Order: sequence, then structure tokens, then C-alpha cells
Amino acid sequence: MKATASTVEESRTASAAPQAILRRSGFAAAAPLFAADLASARGVDDAEQIVAAHGRRLWTEAVRQAGAVADDRHLYWARLTLSARLRAWQPDFPLPESDRAALSDRLERASRGHDDLVFPPDDRLLRVIVTGFDPCGLDTDLRRSNPSGAAALTLHGAGFEARGRPAAVRTALFPVRWRDLSAGMVERVLGPHYSPGPGAAPADAVITVGQGETGRFELAAYYAGWRDDSADNEGVRAPGPVPLPRAEPGADPAPAWTESTLPRAAILEHAAVLDPAAGGRFPVREAAEVTEIAPGESAPRTHPGGPVAGSAARGGSCGAGFSNEVAYRNTLLRDASGRAVTAGHVLTPALEVDAADPEALSGPAFERDRADIVAQLRAIIEAALAG
Repeated sequence: MKATASTVEESRTASAAPQAILRRSGFAAAAPLFAADLASARGVDDAEQIVAAHGRRLWTEAVRQAGAVADDRHLYWARLTLSARLRAWQPDFPLPESDRAALSDRLERASRGHDDLVFPPDDRLLRVIVTGFDPCGLDTDLRRSNPSGAAALTLHGAGFEARGRPAAVRTALFPVRWRDLSAGMVERVLGPHYSPGPGAAPADAVITVGQGETGRFELAAYYAGWRDDSADNEGVRAPGPVPLPRAEPGADPAPAWTESTLPRAAILEHAAVLDPAAGGRFPVREAAEVTEIAPGESAPRTHPGGPVAGSAARGGSCGAGFSNEVAYRNTLLRDASGRAVTAGHVLTPALEVDAADPEALSGPAFERDRADIVAQLRAIIEAALAG
């Protein structure tokens, strides 16, 4: 029954920028409605149904936002307001901390699209999963949007033709928190799409996406089983080897490296990806640089061309942060399944709100860049399927 303290992320929702984003989004009413329904719960089972319903409603509204491109900040801040309400809730029935934690996890899964990775039963269908991330770097600017998250929300439910077959896209979001990755969130979400149960079909492509630090797209080739010392959205650092679930198949011992199976050459040759006249405003490059400790050496070195045999990983082609870890876990699942699934990671250009006006939540350049990034990412995904 006892309430628990807000997390670092939840505490940021009281700031001016998140409140302004919620007011203009239409998501501001989500928290009081959630609190009212929670107050009517007569037991844990009631609460679970309420939490799941409100989480799904957030996801549904986020992927159906009016306009051509979704704003990922609406869902992010709305989820945190619900999470804070759930943490502060004091029901009139016993609620052990384990049950409260399970309810919090249920809210996360429902509002991140983890329940919605379902494809229609069509043998001709190419099943494509695309994942993105929450906004990050919020200690610097609370107005930040993550183009990988905006793309995931926008592309959920998209369809196109590839190799003469219909393709359907389903998407999901991951948090920028080390604790969730350590607890096996990636494996729980993506694992069933590599090794499905009886009567289910595996995904044909699982493409993870994150925001890069440059004004270009990068097709990251190699992923390291190592975390750097970067802080997550809760200010936590957890450097060292990527901790894998004990039950993860094929992960004992865990490999130092995994590799993308995106058809990178085919993507780079695709006109819609590269040609500005066809929508490819940003450069697209292959990234094959890694940081490793070579056999017989003690200091890490960074070089292009991929890892040498027997080296210790210290950074993949997209570094050693969240993009690298989700890509590593995803491709490790692919390798453990033994299936020929197209899997790899794409870094988008960075997206910034105009720094000249610290109170602006958007602007023409911001909206244009986000729309162009999402459109070009879609072209990259189509090229990956065609290749």
C-alpha cells in the first residue's frame, strides 16, 4: 500500500517544458483519468486491467496522432505522468512492492507497443519490426525529441511492396535505462519473433533504430558486447560487459561481437535513399569502425573494418551505449535462432529544437528535419527489404 518515491525521469514531468508539451498534445488529461480509474480498483486484478487499458490507450493515441509525423515527446511525458501516479497510489487493499512493480512493468509494456507486435495471418506477408528509443539527453534540454521514436510511432502499421510481396511494419519503443535492458526487455520483446511458438511465423526483418550524433544516417555493421560509462535517463552508469539473461540461448559464453545482416550495399545503391530529388536529403554511410583490445594487447584501439579475431570488445560501429546494446541483443537473438532474418541497426541524424528560443517547443526547421528523417528512414527500410 505504501507509495514509493518518484524516479528521476518522473520528477522531470513537473518542469515547464514537459508540462507545455503535454498541454499542446492533448495527452494532459491522461493522468487524472488514470488516477480516477485506479481509485475504483478493488484488488490487484482490477488494477492490472486498468493499467493495461490506459497504457494501450496511450500507445494507440500516439501512433494515431494527426499530421504526417508523430511527436514522440507526447507519449514519453504522458507515460511518465501515469507512472508517477501509479507509484504514488495508495489503495485501500494490500499492495506488496512486487505487485506494484509488476503493475509498473505492465504500464511500460502496454504503452511502448510491446503488446502490439502482431501481424495478420498471411503467408505472403513480409513481417518487419522496427524499434526506436525514448528522448534522451534531457539534462541538457527537456524539449528533446528522439527521431528514432518519432519514426517508430509514425511507421507503426505502415505497408509497402517488396520483392513482389506485401510488407507490414510493426514497431515498439525501448527506454533509455540500463536497468530495463539488464532485466531482459529486448529479449522478451523481440525473442518471440525469432523463435515463435506453434502456428506463428517469425519476422522477416528486425531493424533497430537510434539517434546518432551527426547530420547523416549510418548503417552500423558491428556490435559490441560491452557497455560504456554513459549515463542513462535516470543518471545511472553501468559500464562493463553486456549482462545477458541466464536463459538466453547461445549466450554462454557471450560472443564479443555480432554483425548486421542488413543488405548495406543494396541500401546504399537505392535511389530513394540517396537522391535528394527522391527524398534522400541526408547522407547515408556505412559505419564499420570498432574499438577493441586486440589479443596480446592491453589498451583499446579504434579502427575501421571490423574486429580482429579474438579481440575484446570495447565499442561497436554505433559506440557502446544504448544503440549498440539493443543492436547487440537483437542480433544475438537472430544468431541463437539460426534463422536467416535481416537484422541490424540504423543511426539517424540528430534532431535539435532551435536553441535561439529556449521556450520554443518546435519550429519550421525542427518539423522539417523530423519529417525528412522519418521519410528517409522508411526508404532505407524499403531498400533493406528489396535488397
